[in-house]
Amino acid sequence: MYGAPVDFSFKSLSSVADALNEEPNHGLRPVRKNSEDKFCSRSLRLNNNFLTELSGLCETVKHYFSEPALLSWLDLSFNDISHINAVICELPELRVLYLHGNSICNLSEVDKLGALPFLHTLTMHGNSVENEKGYRRYVIAVLPQLKKIDFSAITRQERTLAQVWQRPVNRGQSGRKGT
Repeated sequence: MYGAPVDFSFKSLSSVADALNEEPNHGLRPVRKNSEDKFCSRSLRLNNNFLTELSGLCETVKHYFSEPALLSWLDLSFNDISHINAVICELPELRVLYLHGNSICNLSEVDKLGALPFLHTLTMHGNSVENEKGYRRYVIAVLPQLKKIDFSAITRQERTLAQVWQRPVNRGQSGRKGT
């Protein structure tokens, strides 16, 4: 896509800001840097650490990336994140978000991702939220732009069922407003 990911996986980070004191992992493909010594990449890996929240994410992205507003792929899998922080929505070009293997337990957390118009791939399996009744249908209804969830393509039938499933909820809310 736009160069190799900037990779801070398996660094035992307890906060995103801790990455500012680390050198990224060296992968098979080297990450190019510009004249300001910033990475020419649109992907960031913070997976397999000890993150519980995401404060400092934007500052870290601005510190390392030549075009921070263009970050499009973020891997936060296998941490201990229990809430989807609004800071993720400050990444307007985000297209792929990996949140699998965390501690998210409330379906309403997904609602926050509605502010990301280009998000097309989301993973949340391995969170207790996946055990909620209607989990997949709810995510599809709330994020209609998604193409994949949990590494599985969203079918036309699933999309239709999610729309039908959501209608009674919307009618009920509309009825309450008029009351």
